[in-house]
Amino acid sequence: MADDYSPPVSGGRKEQGGGRREEARGSPRESPSESPADRADLPDLQLPERGTALGAISIRASAKLDLAKLITTLRDAGAEIVAINTFPATRGEPDVVRVFDIETRNFDSADAVKVVLGVRGVVKAEARKTLGQIFGKRVIVIGGGAQVAQVNLGAVTEADRHNLRGERISVDTIALVGEKQIADAVRAVADLPRAHILVLAGSLMGGEITKAVRELRAVGIPVIALNMAGSVPDAADLVVSDAVQAGTMAVMAIADTARFSLQRQRGRRY
Repeated sequence: MADDYSPPVSGGRKEQGGGRREEARGSPRESPSESPADRADLPDLQLPERGTALGAISIRASAKLDLAKLITTLRDAGAEIVAINTFPATRGEPDVVRVFDIETRNFDSADAVKVVLGVRGVVKAEARKTLGQIFGKRVIVIGGGAQVAQVNLGAVTEADRHNLRGERISVDTIALVGEKQIADAVRAVADLPRAHILVLAGSLMGGEITKAVRELRAVGIPVIALNMAGSVPDAADLVVSDAVQAGTMAVMAIADTARFSLQRQRGRRY
């Protein structure tokens, strides 16, 4: 199933290349090591890309299904599998115990359905759009409830502008309290499919959260932080005082239809 909603959208993270860090007046900044966002842009295989067809199938399976056999059957047919999601069946269908959603590149979804129907244990299979085609890139917002709500206001409002132009950008959020809880959530962003930027919204963050921010930047995901007490602002790519503006700039930083470069803003405070 080819991408049919956004002709110009690139498949990779918007380039966040290097650039000189600038210090805010009267506020010395530490010099974090070079972010991998400063390295060559890497494609996100779950997002639409020019010249690449994306496809997805939803498989309802019985307990007899051998997942390894299912995967190798698709691979042998020529499918490049880029994502597998599984969850318990909820429709009460006879013999169906699990659901597998599989996303592929450069392999027609209708052909994939025909291939998997021959695998023992597959009860039903149907073609569908990929999550990247529906939800697109993800902005993740973590922090205190009041600040998170304001960041979301800016992010959702800005995402609406770009989605109307054919992009797909979604905003995900969780309100958390506690150093360990927030640090765990920050580290987990690296494992979230299609997560392209993180905004930390709070009044005080440091310690283990700061370590987690550096680890996240080390895998290529940029971080915007509100101007707050603690060491997190010194570790973030960009610091913004206004929560609504922080959400707006986060979307602009990853949108292909925006003329905004985080590379030129890295290290600044607004």
